[in-house]
Amino acid sequence: MLQFTVQSDLDKCAAGETMDCHKKQLFPEISDDHRLLQECPLLLPQDRGRTCYDGFITIKERDFRIRVEIPLDRQLKNARIYCDWILQQLVQDYQKLIKQRLQQSDNLTDFLIEFKRILNCSVRTNEELSSPPPPSYYSQLIRDIVDLGWDKISFVDEELRNINLRLHDACGREHVFALKINPQYPKEPPECRADLPVPFHLTWPQKGSLESVLAQASAAMDALTAFWDEMDEIDKSTWVLEPERPTRGDTIRRLALGNNASLHMEVDPRHPRMFPECRLLGPEPVVTPLKNKLNAKMYEWEPQLSILQNLKSILGIEFPSPTSHSKSDFSLECGICYMYRLDSSLPDQVCDDPRCGQPYHQACLYEWFRSLPSCHQSFNVVFGECPYCNKPISVKMKP
Repeated sequence: MLQFTVQSDLDKCAAGETMDCHKKQLFPEISDDHRLLQECPLLLPQDRGRTCYDGFITIKERDFRIRVEIPLDRQLKNARIYCDWILQQLVQDYQKLIKQRLQQSDNLTDFLIEFKRILNCSVRTNEELSSPPPPSYYSQLIRDIVDLGWDKISFVDEELRNINLRLHDACGREHVFALKINPQYPKEPPECRADLPVPFHLTWPQKGSLESVLAQASAAMDALTAFWDEMDEIDKSTWVLEPERPTRGDTIRRLALGNNASLHMEVDPRHPRMFPECRLLGPEPVVTPLKNKLNAKMYEWEPQLSILQNLKSILGIEFPSPTSHSKSDFSLECGICYMYRLDSSLPDQVCDDPRCGQPYHQACLYEWFRSLPSCHQSFNVVFGECPYCNKPISVKMKP
């Protein structure tokens, strides 16, 4: 005899939940696939093992292409996520948060729920930023530009969102400060970028304006005048090997010394006349005497003299200058790739034999040694023979 029991709505829910629990325990993958299908119906598995999903996720009626590859060990924290370029731009500022959610999620569906929340927030923020500012924004900005003076403006876009200020320091050097105006201007400060050797932090007063930016930019330039004076003297009086085209923000110079030797130094922009960080590069017979002089006389450094004057006095040399030498005298090609500049690097590994002195790029010499079975390694240094004269030569491994 069969007995039927009438269940109330509450009993039906409880029974349904119990049944769902049993289903999840017996068929966890089916349950997760069902949840995933509900959350992301356009994201489909590409293999039976469910290690690759490809398709779209939908946010505010917009579809974004995404591909998720899960490793065979099913560790979600090691999964790889590929996005289209639009989606990459939207989540660019949330990379750290996304990685954190990826490590904390128990399964792909949980992660995608969190990912959609992050993406939804990003889309909403971008919509707010892309909406046109109120009329007061434009009227206030135009007044501030007039008060500042159009002669100080080198560029302004059609939407009045990006403005470049052209300023001159006490020595007449031109500097450009690029401003990205916040839609909440003048309540919120603009973003400011400039080619300076130190960070430029804009302090925004309660009633800020473009004149506030001008005042702080001028103060920053005044504080760096001594640094730029030093670097200008170096650039005019020596052959600078690196950087090829120095900018106002560069603190590093590599100066030609002759005989395949060079001096690499980094200047402190806040204390430009203090002893800079120096490194001599080139054949040991050439640079060893210079290293000894530098170490022995570094305490004779006189802050009232310029960097170049101090280096000449301590090293006892005259730096090759554009008036007495051609740059081709120092632009020696690498003995392996026959190029002077490889990407952004110059030949800085030199054979120590004074009869050879052939320069090489570090990367070229390292790859050359890797192809020879006779080379040996000690810690991070590889030892071999000069490709030209067969004399011993070594190179540090690439980091």
